[in-house]
Order: sequence, then structure tokens, then C-alpha cells
Amino acid sequence: MKNFTAGILFTGIIALFGTLLAKAPFFSSIGPLASAILLAIVYRQLAGYPMSIKPGIDFSSKKLLRLAIILFGLKLNIILIIKQGPAVILLGIFSIVFSIFLMIWLGKKLKSDASTILLLGVGTGICGAAAIAAIAPIIKAKEEDTALSVGIIALMGTIFSVTYTLLYSWFPIQAGHYALWSGVSLHEIAHVALAAEPAGGDALALALLAKLGRVLLLFPVSFAFMYWMKKRDASQGQASISFPYFLIGFVLMSITGTLLDEKGYLNPQIMDAVSKVTTFILTMAMTGLGLNIHFKQLKDKAMRPLLTIFIVSIVLSVATFFLTMLAI
Repeated sequence: MKNFTAGILFTGIIALFGTLLAKAPFFSSIGPLASAILLAIVYRQLAGYPMSIKPGIDFSSKKLLRLAIILFGLKLNIILIIKQGPAVILLGIFSIVFSIFLMIWLGKKLKSDASTILLLGVGTGICGAAAIAAIAPIIKAKEEDTALSVGIIALMGTIFSVTYTLLYSWFPIQAGHYALWSGVSLHEIAHVALAAEPAGGDALALALLAKLGRVLLLFPVSFAFMYWMKKRDASQGQASISFPYFLIGFVLMSITGTLLDEKGYLNPQIMDAVSKVTTFILTMAMTGLGLNIHFKQLKDKAMRPLLTIFIVSIVLSVATFFLTMLAI
């Protein structure tokens, strides 16, 4: 029990350092999740850790990951998203389907790792690290593939969100168009916020709503992957997958948050605190994943997925730019 607790505390300490590191120049653009994973990977290569605390580390990478996904649902106001009209949902569906299928097709052409490519497709289409964390256990992804995907999605999202802000300052793009485009094409919620903020408060709100419209689709996409995995495993004579009950928690928290928000019972300060706790729990989970990574495996597998997601992200950005012009 002592070693188990020590493993959890160990991930918490590195997650804390990752959170602090994310306030420094450069690291502030990739966020605490990627910063913590980077720290964890480097620490594992240089120092390692006693195997006696591994159960606690595994608890962080698996159980805390699910808890973070459940809490993440509290941010999702379903009614606000629906009020934006079907265009936002349809654009979200396009982004998800387009990202996943183009990523898989191009990944095969470039001979990228199939598991990593699938996770990157989901992360690009829905909501970055949170979507990767939700889908990874369903498709039985290895921990190193999950950690690699989170690191790549953070890097790529940062590059594109900064590029978007430059484009907004250089070209005459209407604020509403720019906000909707950011919300339906960028990888993480943090990336959407970073890109849309220069366009003003109203634009930022629209961008985040568009992004949350994609987050709303995490639930049906997860069940689509469950159905696909069940059919695949049955045809191959493998054991069936376990039901991801944490997704039920995600939906229940979304409904709870929506009802409380509509009644005016959600205190912004409390929501901000919950958001910070959720991010830190997810950072601990990412730390646990990073502590199980061997750098050589990461380096050998990273280049082709990086090239694949870079190309897909460019094509998605161009396609959604023109589609959002029709929606405004």
C-alpha cells in the first residue's frame, strides 16, 4: 500500500513540475500535459524509478485518466451547443470523419504505426489529448502509443494555433468566420482559445462553442469504435472489449453541468477551480504514461506520424476554412 501511494505521489510531483514548466517561454505554448510527458520521459531515461512503485504509476495512467475524462464533461453545456444550430454540429461531424479517414488513408501510404495514427485522427477531429485518452482503452492502444499521440497532438496544435493568429493579423478575415474556423479545425480546446482570443470576446465564445460541439460527439464516436472493435475481435476470435463506463460518467457530468448552468447555479470561480483540478489530474495521467516510455521506441515511431498529422492538419484547415464561409 505504501509503494502504491508512493507511485501516485511520484506522478503528482512530476505533474506539478510539468505544470510549473508550462509557465515558462516555449513550454507555455505546448501546455502542462505535453510538458509533463516530456519531463516524465526524460526522467525515465536518465534516472528510472523502482519497480515497486509501478502499480501507483499505472493507477495514475489508467484510473486517473478515466476520472479526468468524467470531470471534463462538466465543461460541456449541451443546450448552448444545440442553440448554435445544426451547422456547428455538421461542421464538427465533418472534421471528425474527415480527420480520421484521411489520417488512416495517408498513414497507410506513409507506413505509419496504425494505432498511433488512429489515435491522432481522433485527437485531431475531436479534442486532442482528452479524446485520445478516451479512445485509447477502447482500441487497446499501447501506453507508449497513447503518450506519443498526446505529445504529437500538443506540438501540432501549438504550431497551427500560432499560425492561425498570424493569419488573422495578416489577412482580412471576418472575426465570426475566423472564430468558427478555429473552433472546427484546431486540435485542443486550449489551442482554440489561444487562436481565437485576438479576435475578441464574442469570437472567442463562438470558437469555444464550436469546439465543444466536437467534444459532444466524443460519446457517439466512442461507441462507434466499440462496435468496430467488437466486430473485429469476434472475427479474429479475440476476447471482447470491456465497456468504458467512464464515458457514462462523462455524459452524466455533461447533463449535470448543463442543468446547473441553465439554472444559474454554476459559480464561475468554482468552475475555474474544477477545470484546474481536472487539468492537473489529466496531467498526472499523462505523467504516468510518460514514465512507461522508452525514448528509443518514441524516437523510432514519431517521424511518420508527425508527417501524417501535419499533412492532414493542413488539408483539414483549408477544407474547413471554405466550409465555414458557407456557415457564416
